[in-house]
Amino acid sequence: METRWVAGDLGGDFSKGQMDWAVVTFDKSMTKEQRDAVGAILGHLYPVKWNKLTTAEGKMTWVNGKTEARATMDGGKTAEVVLDKGAVNANNKGEPVVIRNLKYFGAQRNNGFVLMTNKVEAYRVGDKPFEFKGTNGFMITIDIDSKTTPPAAGGGM
Repeated sequence: METRWVAGDLGGDFSKGQMDWAVVTFDKSMTKEQRDAVGAILGHLYPVKWNKLTTAEGKMTWVNGKTEARATMDGGKTAEVVLDKGAVNANNKGEPVVIRNLKYFGAQRNNGFVLMTNKVEAYRVGDKPFEFKGTNGFMITIDIDSKTTPPAAGGGM
């Protein structure tokens, strides 16, 4: 499975479609053709304009385990996200909180935002590194296709 990672800052008011910055990192195993295809898809998924958009390369891992979901780039040296599946609302009888019927950027369909608390959300390289602990996180599976997706803004990614 080809992997990509998008880290960035949407800015103070992302409702206007102008975002601050993003770095799209491709797994080292991806071919140029795969990277071009992912870039085209991301341009439609995020139909916005970026003040700064760059690409990078890294080695990624992703494990959706029973108690946590963990993603790392370069073994956590470049980036890391750990979502705690046990931190749920007590009123939910141990089930995760899921927000349904909420659009995610250019994806016309999704399975709902599965909310979790993050143990860590970090991007540790570049000129704007960050690390947060105990804030909100989510997982989402999207469905996007060429017939219903909006056009890419600003020439895509």
